[in-house]
Amino acid sequence: MDKYRFNQKFMQAVIALGCAAVGVSLYYWQMAQPVTPVLVLALSAMAASSVFSFPVPGGLGRVFLLDTFVLLALLLFGGEAAILFAAVTSAGLSARRGSEATRVLFDASVSAVAAALAVWTLRLLFGGLPGPGTYSLGFFQALFLAALIQAAVSAAVTIIGESYKIQQSVWSKRGTLLVWTVVAQLGGAVAACLAAHLVSAMGFAAFITSAAAGSILIFAYGKNLTSAKAEPAAAGHGGSLKESPERFRSAFDHAAIGMALVSPEGRWLQVNRSLCNLLGYTERELMATDYLKVIHPNDLSAALANIKDLMKGKVPSCQIEKRYVHKQGHEVWALWSASLARDGFSKSPHLIFQIQNITDRKQAEERLLHDAFHDALTGLPNRALLMDHLKLALARSQRNDKAMFAVIYLDLDRFKIINDSLGHMIGDQLLVGIARRLENSLRPGDTIARLGGDEFTILLEDIQDRGYVLQIAERIQKELSAPFSLSGREVFTTVSIGIAISSKEYEQTEDILRDADTAMYRAKALGKARYEIFDKGMHDRATKLLQLETDLRRAMERDEFFVFYQPIMSLETDGLRGFEALVRWRHPEKGFIPPSDFIPVAEETGMIVQLGEYVLREACRQMRKWEVVLPSDPPLFMSVNLSVKQFSQPGLVETVDAILRETQLDPSNLKLEITESAVMENVETATELLGRLRALGLLISMDDFGTGYSSLSHLRRFPINTLKIDRSFVTQMADDEENAEIVRTIIGLAQNLGMDVVAEGVETPAQVLTLKALGCEYGQGYFYSKPLDYQRAEQFICETYSPLATVLEELETL
Repeated sequence: MDKYRFNQKFMQAVIALGCAAVGVSLYYWQMAQPVTPVLVLALSAMAASSVFSFPVPGGLGRVFLLDTFVLLALLLFGGEAAILFAAVTSAGLSARRGSEATRVLFDASVSAVAAALAVWTLRLLFGGLPGPGTYSLGFFQALFLAALIQAAVSAAVTIIGESYKIQQSVWSKRGTLLVWTVVAQLGGAVAACLAAHLVSAMGFAAFITSAAAGSILIFAYGKNLTSAKAEPAAAGHGGSLKESPERFRSAFDHAAIGMALVSPEGRWLQVNRSLCNLLGYTERELMATDYLKVIHPNDLSAALANIKDLMKGKVPSCQIEKRYVHKQGHEVWALWSASLARDGFSKSPHLIFQIQNITDRKQAEERLLHDAFHDALTGLPNRALLMDHLKLALARSQRNDKAMFAVIYLDLDRFKIINDSLGHMIGDQLLVGIARRLENSLRPGDTIARLGGDEFTILLEDIQDRGYVLQIAERIQKELSAPFSLSGREVFTTVSIGIAISSKEYEQTEDILRDADTAMYRAKALGKARYEIFDKGMHDRATKLLQLETDLRRAMERDEFFVFYQPIMSLETDGLRGFEALVRWRHPEKGFIPPSDFIPVAEETGMIVQLGEYVLREACRQMRKWEVVLPSDPPLFMSVNLSVKQFSQPGLVETVDAILRETQLDPSNLKLEITESAVMENVETATELLGRLRALGLLISMDDFGTGYSSLSHLRRFPINTLKIDRSFVTQMADDEENAEIVRTIIGLAQNLGMDVVAEGVETPAQVLTLKALGCEYGQGYFYSKPLDYQRAEQFICETYSPLATVLEELETL
């Protein structure tokens, strides 16, 4: 039983019972009874038990002769003497094995309790045990019952120790142990009976002499047996019996990794310094516990499973990564290797542990894993982790209709302006501040992720209805609308939010994230700083837009674009003064596609640069042809629009110059139209660029004047020849006095700055008369002509002085 370890409370209870049994026995023991025979018998018992034992099949333990001597003491000296005899001899044997004081008391108490149970059971059932020599049926019944009680106690304690070792049911698979213990105890009972009869026949004096001599012989035999077993081992090692243990001990103690010898039940047999340092214990502290106590609870089952496989011979060794608990309470990761070995003399199995500290490596792996799934700037989950959470939420929703979730897609409005004006450091601080506010606005279980740039996504799980999602969206907008204090600056921002709510139609995580993104772009298109919930129509529009982009790229390759020309008329002479070049797209399947549909897509995708260059080249080529074939006096001019992206291209001046040279068009007959927004984004750069374009000899026109945010103080600095009044003012002059006054102001401003004016959207004779009265030089619109292809434009040139002039003259006389 010495190889087992027991629960502390169990040991304390047994010790208490043992002390009680010894105390009662001392009280009832007749002190006049001779002590010498008892001591001699105890000496003989310890000598025989330390040398002779019998193994139990299955490696469950060994049966010693001690219980046989206890029965003999019971027959010779009575019950109290037998109880005291059991306690003393067990304590002596345990102390001889080098056990700790607590274990010595425990072993003595187990023997005392077993003997006390046997004695008091016999007294209750038989009135005591008859002395030797009677040999009645009752005598043998009582003797065998005492042996059975001792066997039961011994087996029960061993089974409890075995179960503590492997953490399983107390009585599981222990029938073999109980059977063999009973057999051994019954055999010991017969031996005790024979010994008692022999003592009775030869007398106590002869018994004392024989027992003393026998004890001396047994001790001598045990020493010779040990020496005989040690000699082959010494011979096998070249006579280095003394040197090998010292070498092993030195290598074991000074190993760089933790090493230990462990009994199958979990008792530390030997530990080295590295293991003590790894776990924070001294060697004495560690030896007082067992390996089950220092393994992390979450890894205990895996470790026990591996040890069971080792003990059963299923694997020769095992190696796993697991956690230990440091003395101070923190986790220690270790690479744990275990193998099974057997003692060279007793052949008893034990475990060899090698424990290497890998805490730094595991922490580095955890950091790498965290970094792989989190945004470096904000610490929020990134797209990969979001998609993983979204996948789980979608799976739950598919299993349970009530498990609703929603995806909220956020994009900051005008974040690029903050980055460009205040710097990227301020921009990064703003993103971090937004991340913290989002965390404070949501539940701990909600997932907030940064997808990159200024885009954030929120996964709301376990929602009851869409009303809750809208409350969250409104709360986010309110939280983020408050100013951010960043490096001493107050920064304001707003967000556009798209929302997609789970439904049975979603089968892929990418679909719901795409729909939330689509809803967010819809919110931006409708004015920003708002939220939109995805609906089917948004997806249809997005699909059409994607198809339009694809068709637009193919149209460039297939030459599906061509140029129409809208006449620009002199309001003073009613004569043709020029044309505005307008791009048109004839789709091979869908027919004509309005410019309002494809121009924004071309702007967004950047294809407007290539398209604008095509229009400029084609318009210049056509204008040069008309100069040669249909000359006019004064010469006609061609107006060509420049997009914002074209205007910001580094090589714009060189491109325009190359096209003029290529087409041989007189630069004075080309007028480039730019918008207010294009020149106002960077006034200094725009002024320099316009000057370089004017240096080529061409003219500059500001398109849609009055609709942008230009400053009149800057307007006089720009080298501009013409202002174009937006059609929105012209078409409402008759209905709105304010619009008429705006038109009057623009015309007056242009005249004061030495510029001419072109009114767009002229559609009625009344508008023509009003513009003439205000002193506007030029007009274009459906009143004169719709945009024409080049053939009809040539015909229009030939018919410049049509009956149109007569109609206007008649209107003026009315």
